[in-house]
Amino acid sequence: MRPRLLLSALLLSFFQAHAAGPAAPTPTVGEAWVRGTVPAQKVTGAFFILTSPVNAALTGVSAPFAERAELHEMKMDGNTMQMRMIARLPLPAGKPVALTPGGYHVMLFGLRQRLAPGENVPLTLTIETDGRARQVQVQARVMPLDAKAFDDHVHP
Repeated sequence: MRPRLLLSALLLSFFQAHAAGPAAPTPTVGEAWVRGTVPAQKVTGAFFILTSPVNAALTGVSAPFAERAELHEMKMDGNTMQMRMIARLPLPAGKPVALTPGGYHVMLFGLRQRLAPGENVPLTLTIETDGRARQVQVQARVMPLDAKAFDDHVHP
């Protein structure tokens, strides 16, 4: 490659990389797990703890082993516990947000396979920061059907 062409290519890539501004800080994802299933079961839940260094929002989740994934919340309505889909889950800067059974969680519908305890499965989280969406890849541990929360001593 000629020196002038090489210099032009380097300058172009530098300006493209910096024109978009600094990359948004990546949220940390901890204790990611999915509830295991029995044969022919088509629905399960996914749970994890998200901590974002800046104000952000979880706006979507996908999984290659499910037809669709939805963000849900559980909350009391009078004397009845209600589950409903939500479009986004705010992630306040520096504050852990737990997705747990009985609270915020991800519902996975149309499962394409049985999820056996001990396996790891991929999830893709869509996080929005300052109007920009980015994908965060997560490996979630499949836990037994009766699991209440992630527990390191259940599966080493």
